[in-house]
Amino acid sequence: MDTWEQVIKIEKKKDYFKKLMLDIDEKYKTSIVYPKYENIFKAFELTSLDNLKVVILGQDPYHGEGQAQGLAFSTPKEIKNPPSMVNILKEINQDLQKESTCSDGDLTSWAKQGVLLLNTILTVEKSKPKSHHKLGWEIFTDNIIKYINENCKDVVFLLWGTPAISKSKLIDEKKHHILTSVHPSPLSAYRGFLGCKHFSKTNEILKSLNKTTIDW
Repeated sequence: MDTWEQVIKIEKKKDYFKKLMLDIDEKYKTSIVYPKYENIFKAFELTSLDNLKVVILGQDPYHGEGQAQGLAFSTPKEIKNPPSMVNILKEINQDLQKESTCSDGDLTSWAKQGVLLLNTILTVEKSKPKSHHKLGWEIFTDNIIKYINENCKDVVFLLWGTPAISKSKLIDEKKHHILTSVHPSPLSAYRGFLGCKHFSKTNEILKSLNKTTIDW
């Protein structure tokens, strides 16, 4: 099987990606952008393609200082858990009757177990959510989802919130598993994220496939 490096190399040759990276390089020079430049593709470094079990789709990185680390929903352990993360931990607690192994908000251990924590937009300007919308990141991440859809089998996709759910059109449900819910943000979590049991359901699917479950 290909590695992420090989998959991304193909994207890098495309015109949209060349333009995207020129724009991104310029933005890092002229404004404050998150995550750190070297962490833009962190999700692909931590979750190898041959161990991919689960994809959790986020929107764009956290836009507060020190929060974004290149993994959707995740923050460095010394940073206070953002509201969405608080609700994710609350749901794990209710669903699995135990405290999450990532109660400090750093989801690196999930990534290493085969959970791709992918934002649909990989960079953001400080204090300006969705500021890098339509630069080309959505083309890149759609192509990543299409690649997974075509070349992998039995991946569990957790799609939280309308933008993430809209990506289900790129996924063949005969080959993969899709769990959807409203977003874990405080604005919507009480309308169905809390109580969705996505963490136990994911592990049940993995068990049925004789795959190692995720230690959430």
